Amino acid sequence: MHWVPILILAGLCGASLGQYNEEEDMAWLQYYMRQSRMSSYNYVPYYEDENNPYVYSYLPAPDTEAEPGPEPQQASSWQCPQECDCPPNFSSAMYCDTRNLRYLPFVPSRMKYVYFQNNLITAIQEGAFDNATELEWLVLHNNRISSEKMGKRVFAKLKSLERLYMNNNNLTKMPSPLPQSLRELHLSYNQISKVPSNALEGLENLTALYLSHNYIFEMGASLKGLKSLILADLSYNHLRKVPDGLPMALEQLYLEYNYINAIPNDYFKVSPKLLYVRMSHNSLTNQGLSTNTFNSSSILELDLSYNRLQKIPRVSTNLENLYLQGNQINEFSISSFCTVVDVMNYSRLQVLRLDGNEIKRNAVPPDAPLCLRRATIIEI
Repeated sequence: MHWVPILILAGLCGASLGQYNEEEDMAWLQYYMRQSRMSSYNYVPYYEDENNPYVYSYLPAPDTEAEPGPEPQQASSWQCPQECDCPPNFSSAMYCDTRNLRYLPFVPSRMKYVYFQNNLITAIQEGAFDNATELEWLVLHNNRISSEKMGKRVFAKLKSLERLYMNNNNLTKMPSPLPQSLRELHLSYNQISKVPSNALEGLENLTALYLSHNYIFEMGASLKGLKSLILADLSYNHLRKVPDGLPMALEQLYLEYNYINAIPNDYFKVSPKLLYVRMSHNSLTNQGLSTNTFNSSSILELDLSYNRLQKIPRVSTNLENLYLQGNQINEFSISSFCTVVDVMNYSRLQVLRLDGNEIKRNAVPPDAPLCLRRATIIEI
């Protein structure tokens, strides 16, 4: 079916439900179709093999946002290794990035920020950082480090480490043990297949976990004890079920491009601060969801596009952005958005995408403008 952009304006919502009949409903649709042609909203449809053109209201922080090298050498604990730069005006930082290094240079004891990214490093030997126990940032992304060539306790003595960047390497296992001081852990674009339940144990200060673009098929209860976790990016993996339990502090959950087909009842209610949930490109069906799975008052943005849904799931009236394009939905149910429809009860929804489904234009109920009075973009 052709996708029909519909703009719903708040000014038409003062009328009562009784004022809408079938003729007025069609006139209402025609009016918004005319208005949509004059809209500045530049919509370009996309499919699974194309880049996503629409912009979320919030985007997660990039996974490669800092900068991180040493094979222990006989050098002064204060001396800067010749392979690297140690700026005199920033004496606690050492830059060894983008130099085709195949080993980790010695790290002087004064260093807090070391950058080894964009090299050819394949191993981290045991004791590599024992001289630099005050490290706070350790940046090792875009190398060739494998789990088999990492010492078992290379990070154990780094009691002040806050950020560890090891994305874009050849890791097949979670590095462990990790310092309890850690706040950000970047492990995207590796070959990790499993996260054991104790892999993140004790990381009560961790606020951001990036594990996208791996081969993870199981998370177990590994997230449960992360009391400070705000962002969990588990997208582009092989998960067939959601992690067992979410942290209370969680605000952003990214699970798109997995194989998840069901979500337990009240799954999101254990995270009262949850704002953004993205589960596009999974295998979700209505049979795998309870009536109120997504009816969580805290969620502002929900992406369920490109799943196998046949009905619009019930959502909270506080939800602002709902993406359902590319499903098999065949009806437009106002009860999914408003249990009661009148002048005082309405949805805060601003963006609703239903394009690429099986809904027909005349399936839009006449009370839609009253319930969805805040909406500025509706795509069918």
